[in-house]
Amino acid sequence: MLSDPAGADSELPDIDDRLVEPGTPYEMYDGELVHVPPADPPHGERQLRLCALLAAHTGAAFQAACDLLTRTSKLDDIAPDASVYPAARDPRTGRRQLEQLAFEVVSTQTLATAARKAAKLAGRGVRRVFAIDVERSRALEWSHALGAWCVLDAAGHIVDPALEVPLPIEALIHSARTDDAVARALVARHNPVIEAIRADGLADGLAKAVIGVLAARGLALSRAERDQIRDERNPARLQRWVARAITCATAADLLRER
Repeated sequence: MLSDPAGADSELPDIDDRLVEPGTPYEMYDGELVHVPPADPPHGERQLRLCALLAAHTGAAFQAACDLLTRTSKLDDIAPDASVYPAARDPRTGRRQLEQLAFEVVSTQTLATAARKAAKLAGRGVRRVFAIDVERSRALEWSHALGAWCVLDAAGHIVDPALEVPLPIEALIHSARTDDAVARALVARHNPVIEAIRADGLADGLAKAVIGVLAARGLALSRAERDQIRDERNPARLQRWVARAITCATAADLLRER
């Protein structure tokens, strides 16, 4: 996807050509410099959790970011609260590609103000723009065709090619659901740390099963044999030991590789 999917209009500036200085609390709307104050607790807390959700659910070929400035026109330079964009550089310009998803947290600002920003982002070519209405505990998606927000089903999910795992809308609305949603997403993505923890848990369970079967049969284990079983991390070997524990004559016979 190129930086200007709406038709690579040469009259449009690059999305990273700035009208405002990055890192300053300003955006540009219709050529007017607008001060964007720091967030209050409801907004800041929800934005933090939104970013955590996006980081966990975003696809491997995409990058998530917060407060990322995007030049939407000659007169506008605005920053959604969170964005998801392709990780690869634009093959035409060598620069960042346009975000495909944009999210705005609505707390002190009005939905009308968020709609103004959504329309500009959609007009530049951002595929989907969402709003999280903190006060009313709901999530909405901008309809470019209708020029209005559409309320999303809280029990549903946002499914999109930019997301590796569908994003539960309830987790966007209710902060208490964030940790669970992040954990489920990491499990679904086979996060290596979680996979290692699961493997350790499996190994521990199998080792306890071996020791339990031997104890039930009255077969004594030396400290060294017990430690060898507990320290084993290979699930396939432990599963063989579980099977042998049922019929082996001694613990030494069980541990002897064949």
